[in-house]
Amino acid sequence: MTDHGTSLDNQALAARLRALDTSALSDALDRLGIEGQAVGILPLDRSFRLVGRAFTVRMLPRGLSGKSVGDYIDDVAAGEVVVIDNGGRLDATVWGDILTTVAHRDRIAGTVIDGVCRDVGRSIELGYPIFSRSNTMRTGKDRVAAEAHGEPVQLAGIRVEPGDWLVGDADGVVVVPAVRALDIVAAAEEVTAAEDRIREAVAGGEPLLVVRDRLRYHDLQSRQPTTGT
Repeated sequence: MTDHGTSLDNQALAARLRALDTSALSDALDRLGIEGQAVGILPLDRSFRLVGRAFTVRMLPRGLSGKSVGDYIDDVAAGEVVVIDNGGRLDATVWGDILTTVAHRDRIAGTVIDGVCRDVGRSIELGYPIFSRSNTMRTGKDRVAAEAHGEPVQLAGIRVEPGDWLVGDADGVVVVPAVRALDIVAAAEEVTAAEDRIREAVAGGEPLLVVRDRLRYHDLQSRQPTTGT
């Protein structure tokens, strides 16, 4: 994977992302005009949360390639998120018990699948976060194969580059492009700070509409106008 900054920079950014929820990040993406919400991909368990950089995998029908669904797993670094593009396919799994066991052992941050997984019980038992469209028992063996990794993929129609940031929680998954990560995080932090102040004010008895107007809350969620040169 291509590095997009120093390890210290990445650690600081990861810490800021962990302090944000996907709702705030989604609002920040909207404000900046960036498509990053992977709609329809949800956690197997609502307690699951993940933050990490994308290790991308593209699945294709197996054909005669001789490849399998998990040939890439030993190349994934600790702290990365496996992002699997299986085109939203619901009839063949691309992740199961053994991959979960290996990923948990290797301290991989989680797995996000545009498709389905199986062996849900092991994921929950180990607390290993998996986000997918659904789950089923039907194997992907002899049906799909990991055709390529370390290349751009799609996740629910969102482009994911290797090294982009993924954040997942009970509400779903957002993709934070590495090239705009600092802008997105800063905007999401503004949203979060405003919401904290709104909650405090309404708990103290102030009318919600008054508080929202005073803090210009809707402006924080609205797309910023672009300026020409």
